[in-house]
Amino acid sequence: MELLPERKRKGNDVHDFHQKEEKLLLHIIKEAQQQHGLRHGDYQRYRSYCSRKLRRIRKSLHFMQASKHRFQSKKLTEETLTDVRFLYIPLMMAERAWGYAMQLKQEANTEPRKKFHLIARLRKASKIANDLELLCESIKCDARTKLESQAYAAWIKGSLYFELQEWQNAMEFFRISQTIYEKLSEALNEDEVVLYKQRVEELIPNIRYCAYNIGDETAINDLLKMRLSGKTAGEDLLSNALDHLIAQTREKQAVTLSEVEWRNRKIPVRQEKIRLFLLNVQDSQMQVEQAADLQAKIAVYERLLMDCKDAIQVVRDEMKDQAGKGRSEAAHSSLIFLQSYLTYIRLSKTVERNLLFIESLKENMNSPEVAVDGKKITKPQDLVRPYEIIIQNLNEMTQLPGLENDSNFLEETEASSLAYKAHRCFYIAEVYSAASKWVEAVALYGRAEEYIKRSLKNPALKEKKLIGQLKELSTKIEANKYNAYSLSILGTDNSSAQGDSASKNKKPLMERLDEYVEDPTLVSQQPHIAQFPPDFQPIPCKPLFFDLALNQIEFPSLDDRIEQKKGGGITNFVRGWLGGWK
Repeated sequence: MELLPERKRKGNDVHDFHQKEEKLLLHIIKEAQQQHGLRHGDYQRYRSYCSRKLRRIRKSLHFMQASKHRFQSKKLTEETLTDVRFLYIPLMMAERAWGYAMQLKQEANTEPRKKFHLIARLRKASKIANDLELLCESIKCDARTKLESQAYAAWIKGSLYFELQEWQNAMEFFRISQTIYEKLSEALNEDEVVLYKQRVEELIPNIRYCAYNIGDETAINDLLKMRLSGKTAGEDLLSNALDHLIAQTREKQAVTLSEVEWRNRKIPVRQEKIRLFLLNVQDSQMQVEQAADLQAKIAVYERLLMDCKDAIQVVRDEMKDQAGKGRSEAAHSSLIFLQSYLTYIRLSKTVERNLLFIESLKENMNSPEVAVDGKKITKPQDLVRPYEIIIQNLNEMTQLPGLENDSNFLEETEASSLAYKAHRCFYIAEVYSAASKWVEAVALYGRAEEYIKRSLKNPALKEKKLIGQLKELSTKIEANKYNAYSLSILGTDNSSAQGDSASKNKKPLMERLDEYVEDPTLVSQQPHIAQFPPDFQPIPCKPLFFDLALNQIEFPSLDDRIEQKKGGGITNFVRGWLGGWK
């Protein structure tokens, strides 16, 4: 009879525990990580937060392990689980150990000895996560909590084996965690499923990297695509490993890259840095296509241009060394042509970057009121400068050493330059048209048409995209040209009448009392009645006389009228010496 009430009470405790149970594990972890440092990669801040959170939980549950005098360890058991917050204790302990391990991983780049401490922290996190999994096997926890604890423990164990480079074990635990999160995402509503799918996507690069190290050669392409697309930018375990993998792959490819062919001429490449740069150029187009937005694409071009600058400097340094050692003329000529090739890459990539920038500016010209994504509305004058830079880069290409006799290259560059000059001339005409300067606008539209005709007649222009843009631009120019021409004719008749009335309106009422002009400003709050303060008027002033003849007059001598003083002799001398005594 006494056991039945005890069983009933125990069943009620389980029911109350389920009612109090809130979002566990993954939701708690992700929310804490985003709010306390991991958004910016600050693992030390997150580790400190876990310590403070753990102390607050223990204090609120009266489950402190230390007193003023001694430390007494307290273990969590199934009987202890009277509150859902007891599950937070091993969870925060595991997160604290994992956060400390990730902090040591960042510091291990400069201090390799911290690698051992990192593995020790991950071992501790794995042990605590395993205890959490066993604790969640209690009947007081629901099925979802049990599955989440298993997935979390498998992820921590996979991270440990990943650092130990035990790829087979790491891949098995990562797959267990991935499978559990996939099953959970299928059973949840739309609001909660996003977090679990994101977790599944985070595990894919780790699994593919483990497969590559086991011997799956097909995984390397997937890993490179993931890294280039930026999907693993925030991955803690894999970001540095993938960077090292990409560098290692490029180095293997660079060994076979001994020469390049450009403009029907083979150029030997002996410098390792230049080989890596040329391989990066080959992959740059794929990186741009896989970039998420405009800023990511421009960032790809910026990195490529910086690498190109370093490669050109390597060639210049070698040319100086060869000049000092007196090497052969053929080797020097080869280096000059290699420098021209690298400079051509720099100029062409700069043109591509500016064209990308121009496309983004044109998107904000569609709406006259609101720009796309709240950006500044693009005006025609904003597009003039990018086209000028493109034309300048194309002109620099024609001056590269070694290409003076390449007529095909010069014709191709000239045709492209004429095409971009047409675009620049069109937008300058748009600026004049907006300022109602119709004569100048018509003249510039005509010049743009001339550039388009010359460019399209040139057989060296083979870029289909540019040809299509020129044809579309020609249609716009024809419409805008006739519009500006008609407005210029109408503007001459109206401008004289408007000019007379405007000049009369500018005069104050005091100066046009005998003329009737409807001036609406007279009944406004600021009527133009008289000019105040009045202008200064010239008045006669007192004349100034300058006596210039005084300097030329010769005055008579007056020496005969000046009285000559006679000397007093010794008597006056003695009198003066005695102070005037008589």
